Amino acid sequence: MGTKILSYNVNGIRAAVKKGFLEWLEAAQPDVLCIQEIKALEEQIDTAAFEALGYKHYWHSAQKKGYSGVAILCKQSPKKVTFGTSIDHIDFEGRVLRVDYDAFSVISLYLPSGTNTARLDYKFQFMDEFQEYINKLKKEVPNLVICGDYNICHEAIDIHDPVRNKTVSGFLPEERAWLDRFMQHGFVDAFRSLNPDPHHYSWWSYRANARANNKGWRIDYTLVSEPLAPAIARSYILPEAKHSDHCPVGVELNISAS
Repeated sequence: MGTKILSYNVNGIRAAVKKGFLEWLEAAQPDVLCIQEIKALEEQIDTAAFEALGYKHYWHSAQKKGYSGVAILCKQSPKKVTFGTSIDHIDFEGRVLRVDYDAFSVISLYLPSGTNTARLDYKFQFMDEFQEYINKLKKEVPNLVICGDYNICHEAIDIHDPVRNKTVSGFLPEERAWLDRFMQHGFVDAFRSLNPDPHHYSWWSYRANARANNKGWRIDYTLVSEPLAPAIARSYILPEAKHSDHCPVGVELNISAS
């Protein structure tokens, strides 16, 4: 038995549900689904709908209403759930949630975007402290899958126009260098490990018909720790799912959760 892990920035879980998200989930049948940018508190969400599809659900919302937040849906109950990182500013915005199984652990991550100077400075602070957090965590939890919206295109192949976007947050040399270092600390980009070809993206602007023209960015990843890399059976992007300006990304591992 393998494990199918999907990750999806839904840009508002309630809005996504209105666009057919539950029907998609029922058809997709992931064993674990990491969700980012839920933009809701748990009590604002119809959680019974997820339970009806056979999922346990865990929500880590931002303190600010209608903003950020992550969640994980699981078919099999994890042995442990960790809400946040114990780093106050990260947890205040609801950006990290982890479930542990015997064979591996899965993190749903929503890394900040650098929409202005202040937020770009904060993004770099977050990245530095998240790196330290993961370095320590891996000593305790070596088999780790970090799924989510990293808000960074790693290489030129991951963005439709690398030349014009080289000064835009999400493709800045400093951001890309951080992702380089993060992976050098023991992670494999599951999608790129099996898919070396271009024109695969996970986010498109709502402007200028970008999605129809496939003028996108690959900023959503499933990063798998090196001890788990041999278990990667499949990795893919699902651009036909259209409940958000992002689409789901997935990895399938040749190991079961138990």
